[in-house]
Amino acid sequence: MAVCTVYTAQTLNTNCSISAPSKTHLSFHQKQLVFYTTSKKSCKRGSNYSGSPCVITCAAGDSQTVVIGLAADSGCGKSTFMRRLTSVFGGKAEPPKGGNPDSNTLISDTTTVICLDDYHSLDRTGRKEKGVTALDPRANDFDLMYEQVKAIKEGIAVEKPIYNHVTGLLDPPELIKPPKILVIEGLHPMFDPRVRDLLDFSIYLDISNEVKFAWKIQRDMAERGHSLESIKASIEARKPDFDAYIDPQKQYADAVIEVLPTQLIPDDNEGNILRVKLIQKEGVKYFSPVYLFDEGSTISWIPCGRKLTCSYPGIKFFYGPDAYFGHEVSVVEMDGQFDRLDELIYVESHLSSLSSKFYGEVTQQMLKHADFPGSNNGTGLFQTIIGLKIRDLFEQIVASKSGTPVGAAKA
Repeated sequence: MAVCTVYTAQTLNTNCSISAPSKTHLSFHQKQLVFYTTSKKSCKRGSNYSGSPCVITCAAGDSQTVVIGLAADSGCGKSTFMRRLTSVFGGKAEPPKGGNPDSNTLISDTTTVICLDDYHSLDRTGRKEKGVTALDPRANDFDLMYEQVKAIKEGIAVEKPIYNHVTGLLDPPELIKPPKILVIEGLHPMFDPRVRDLLDFSIYLDISNEVKFAWKIQRDMAERGHSLESIKASIEARKPDFDAYIDPQKQYADAVIEVLPTQLIPDDNEGNILRVKLIQKEGVKYFSPVYLFDEGSTISWIPCGRKLTCSYPGIKFFYGPDAYFGHEVSVVEMDGQFDRLDELIYVESHLSSLSSKFYGEVTQQMLKHADFPGSNNGTGLFQTIIGLKIRDLFEQIVASKSGTPVGAAKA
């Protein structure tokens, strides 16, 4: 049965044509019903060109596009996470070739990453005039976000708008073709229940206020010359909208990476040593939580010694069951940082249900990106593990649709 999505139609005097069936990159046939308009107003949102065709695309067959949602405040490590994730699937993530140089989209062999800032309904000036921040739902077009994510999930290409972070304006749209894996990252991937229901897996990066403040001071004072007072004012100005619209989304996430101040150094406020929790929801289809030593037990482990080099203040792991917003979860926690990444293999050997394809794959991935932020602590470790779990989830979903068993080895 064909699935048809109509994006726009705003002309009364049109000529219609139906293109011949063509084989697409998703291995099913498509037909396009194209309305050519002579109106000077383009039918494509944000386009400055006249006479552009409005396209109704009809896709037949089942799509295997898997949709992943990643939510976090700005400056919380979404970009680094995306680089780790796309690396797991192979191929370098790059902006669309020949497109807008200020595009926020990243495309690799398997994945396409869409920044949800592109669904801002107000540009920078418009937000200022209306007195709203980008975090406010009133500054975002959730109807279009839902329609386009749904279309891509169904195997239908869309003309996605572009929010230009350099100019603060809404640029003409870009064509997004359905990938094997679509990642939508930004402030609101789980805010709208319609979009939330389209997600096959969701992650929330939860950076504590103390760590966020320390990170922002390090970045904005050292790199941008901002004063301490201006940094505090910026954080406080965003906080009400963050608390109202962004933070509540973590209750819906399948996995939460929570970054906290260390407990190994009393009254530490520098944010250099971090305590990181991987909170994994139980009962999620195609997802088995990672555990330490013995599944379901409560474990406290200090691995420092002959097999793991640890300078002050050392490293401490914790694992155990817990409850999170009324859901049963399994929590793996790491406090401290690695001195030598090659020794991570010792820790990896004690973690189970990693969904790795071979012994040492987590360590290999971490060494491959040793220069990424967080590679010496739990942020990099847990982001890498979630990347492997998403790969496994994708393979299971594809196998379930094709009726073939998953061949990936589980470590």
